[in-house]
Amino acid sequence: MKLKKIRITSALFFIPITFFASISGCTNLGPTTLKSERSNYNLAVQRTNDEQLLLNLARLKYRDTPFFMEVSSVASQFTLSTTANASATLQEGVKGLFGLGGSFGMTEKPTVTYSPLQGDQFIQRVLSPLPLETITLLFHSGWSVERIFRLCFQRMNNVKNAPGASGPTPKKAPQFKEFIEATKYLRELQSQDTLNLFFQKQDGVPQIILQIDEEGENLEPANNFAKALNVEPGREKYIITFSPKHNELDQIRVVTRSLLGILFYLSQAVEAPEQDIRAGKVTRTLKSSGETFDWRELTGELLRIQSKPNRPENSTLMVFYRNTWFYIDDSDLKSKSTFSLLSQIFSLQAGKIKDNSPVLTLGVGQ
Repeated sequence: MKLKKIRITSALFFIPITFFASISGCTNLGPTTLKSERSNYNLAVQRTNDEQLLLNLARLKYRDTPFFMEVSSVASQFTLSTTANASATLQEGVKGLFGLGGSFGMTEKPTVTYSPLQGDQFIQRVLSPLPLETITLLFHSGWSVERIFRLCFQRMNNVKNAPGASGPTPKKAPQFKEFIEATKYLRELQSQDTLNLFFQKQDGVPQIILQIDEEGENLEPANNFAKALNVEPGREKYIITFSPKHNELDQIRVVTRSLLGILFYLSQAVEAPEQDIRAGKVTRTLKSSGETFDWRELTGELLRIQSKPNRPENSTLMVFYRNTWFYIDDSDLKSKSTFSLLSQIFSLQAGKIKDNSPVLTLGVGQ
């Protein structure tokens, strides 16, 4: 019987070349994966942090308990799997028919670690008054001195900045107009580049040096600021401190808010649905005349958190709570700026805190 000889050497040699060529294309998966996934995780963590802050503002408006769950770490493992196959059909009088096949897949197994904010960490980060050094850091980060002072200070000398708003919504309308005017004078000096803040410790006592440049000392905003706080006009610098010396006309006594106080203060900007107000689910604040006080008089230039029964379309941030959507409009730049400042204050308060709290670890992708 005569045997037919068919050459398949070249075809078999072609199989591994094709396979390894396809595998070599996978070597770029690492950088490509890093480029896409890092951005995705960055966006997810940033957005959920903002949503948590917004949710807690809505909770405080209703006198519900705030709660913070921090993302302590994110670890992601990628597994690459590949397969390859080849087949050949040999028929007499016909050239060999060859088939090649292969596939590869990638599996992601992310692990997210959550840490509840409680115990000593909660006290230091949420309940402790803001240090003066933090306020100086925020100023040198480029934030408006008006925005910083309105959020962080309850009072300067005898000028009050709605101290009652640093807790649950009060029933009595707050005092704040003189304080806002004083901060606007400082903002004018800052806009003219004649204002600076410096932090120092004098005999262990923290202080902020509010310095006005020579060309700004006798300007109208500087004089108006001094009169509003009952300090001597025309000075080159004023000392902002918790414990001023008696009979010193260049010293300004301040009381700072805690992070929780700032959250309560900004929660007054949450516009609860009218049916919740009528049902007594949120506090109705009254003026001395008996009329309802509109909190937008205090927070309108800082933050506005609107509400809708249906999902809002033009929002930069939103949460669903108590069958209502609470959101910040994407075109409301003032509100977005204030919310960003709040986020920075929240992060700064975590700066020197040792993490001893229990953690919850979830293997999300497993």
